[in-house]
Amino acid sequence: MTLEEKAGMMMHGTARSAVPAGIVGTGAVYDTAAIGKLIRDVGVNSFITRLGGDPRLLAAQNNALQEIAEGTRLGVPVTISSDPRNHFQYVPGASVQSGRFSQWPETLGLAAIGDAAQVRRFADIARQEYRSVGIHETLSPQADLATEPRWSRINGTFGEDPDLTRKLVKAYVEGFQHGASGVDSAGVLAVVKHWVGYGAQKNGFDSHSSYGRFASFSGGLDTHIKPFLGAFAAHVGGVMPTYSILEGATLSGRPLEQVGAGFNRQLLTDLLRKRYGFQGIILTDWAITNDCSDLCRNGFPAGQRPSFAALATSWGVEDLPKVDRFAKAVNAGVDQFGGTEEAQFVVQAVRSGKITESRINESVYRIALQKFRQGLFENPYVDTAEAGRFVGNPQFQSEATAAQRRSLVLLENKNGILPLAARGKRVFLHGVDSATATRYGFTVVPDLSRADIAIVRTNAPFQTLHPNYAFGAMQHEGDLGFRNGNAEFEEIKRITAAVPTIVTVYLDRPAILTELKDRAIALVGNFGVSDAALLDVLTGVARPEGRLPFELPSSMEEVEAQRSDLPHDTAHPLYRIGYGRSYSRGTR
Repeated sequence: MTLEEKAGMMMHGTARSAVPAGIVGTGAVYDTAAIGKLIRDVGVNSFITRLGGDPRLLAAQNNALQEIAEGTRLGVPVTISSDPRNHFQYVPGASVQSGRFSQWPETLGLAAIGDAAQVRRFADIARQEYRSVGIHETLSPQADLATEPRWSRINGTFGEDPDLTRKLVKAYVEGFQHGASGVDSAGVLAVVKHWVGYGAQKNGFDSHSSYGRFASFSGGLDTHIKPFLGAFAAHVGGVMPTYSILEGATLSGRPLEQVGAGFNRQLLTDLLRKRYGFQGIILTDWAITNDCSDLCRNGFPAGQRPSFAALATSWGVEDLPKVDRFAKAVNAGVDQFGGTEEAQFVVQAVRSGKITESRINESVYRIALQKFRQGLFENPYVDTAEAGRFVGNPQFQSEATAAQRRSLVLLENKNGILPLAARGKRVFLHGVDSATATRYGFTVVPDLSRADIAIVRTNAPFQTLHPNYAFGAMQHEGDLGFRNGNAEFEEIKRITAAVPTIVTVYLDRPAILTELKDRAIALVGNFGVSDAALLDVLTGVARPEGRLPFELPSSMEEVEAQRSDLPHDTAHPLYRIGYGRSYSRGTR
């Protein structure tokens, strides 16, 4: 391989769409001309896909990229990666709309079930769906511990218990990679993230944005490392470093260099490679080598809509020349750069003596080895008709729906109102589909005065504290409590004052439910559930089995007093971690 071809292989680009919608790469079909230029001229052969829609079309589009790659000088097949596709919440830059893929609860819901076999089965089904459409790599799981309750990315984690997370991360990797010995020709390469300490974000602000670039520690990293040990035990193929600068953290009693983990040799070489013997690919999170402009650092002016065009996450090295950012990352231990195709800077770094070519060879070997293990050199193509029959088939969705039911956490059940006898009940609905409720035997009424009972779906509270940043405008930050004056809470108060009310809260963060506990006759936590699966549990077709994967605090004062890097350490939680009731056995 030429130096240019090697540098191209170290780029993990974005498969651009022909008609982009929002974040780069979303849409229905690829811009094969633009991607073909990157494959042929730059040597890029790893791409994230964000396409949704018909699985047959997605399979055909991925085949088209493989055909382009097959015609290059070396014929290196393309590795197609994806953010998670099988859950409810769609977050640009973190997940993909599920489309026809089987729809499971968030990983928090899998943690609420707490069953490693269930997680392994989920991942095995997702693996089969991914491979059928030509996706070979999943940018998951999140092994981050949700130790800071305000953090906006908790929904993608397994919660805040390090031992449970370690067990479930191991099962997740085994399911996706098709076994515990590393990825094989039927497997999907798993990239565990984010190494390490991302869940301890200072004030809960996320490090996609400059104001959230710090995670806050008061010493060592052992608690946050523990979940990753499950991934290592399953021979995970990839690791993604966190964006964050670990403020106050130490390693072997020494302070860490105050740079993002993608530039930190202590975290990548000394800890990950040497102490834990990791031999796979270290793939950066997206945009760590981009120039951080004034818009990146300070946000967009008032009245101007924030754009992803200003995205950069080069924390701690913002003022280095770009070539030096690439060199620092490679010398720290990075093998592949996410979200960029600027291979020329790796070439410049080698030719100027900032990186040795032997170091580049190590990375290229690791990347190529995984392609061989997955059988991509033998046959990178997929059967488009099979993809249409396979993705989200009835058996897969039946298992996913059963997991949704299992994941529900029953917090309150006053007077044993649940399970509810639907027949003859007049119900007022808020956030629940009336046609679905009618199928269960309820009579849906339009006003509270005629109702026997109400069913309310709502979300965990949040604030938008940084609307002038692209991620700040869409991420859930700040207050976790229901507050007077909030329109949604005022409606819930109106309903609960008029009629006995069952409330279910989507817990993408550990909401403070103090204001709901006394108002609701029954209170249910969910982590992504369809109306049908919810009503199955409310009417006794199935029982709730979930236990909280994090504690639910009792007040914001206690949230502000806890330490960002420690799990379940608020002084007087409203509901402790592991809490959950059942119809037949009471509190567990």
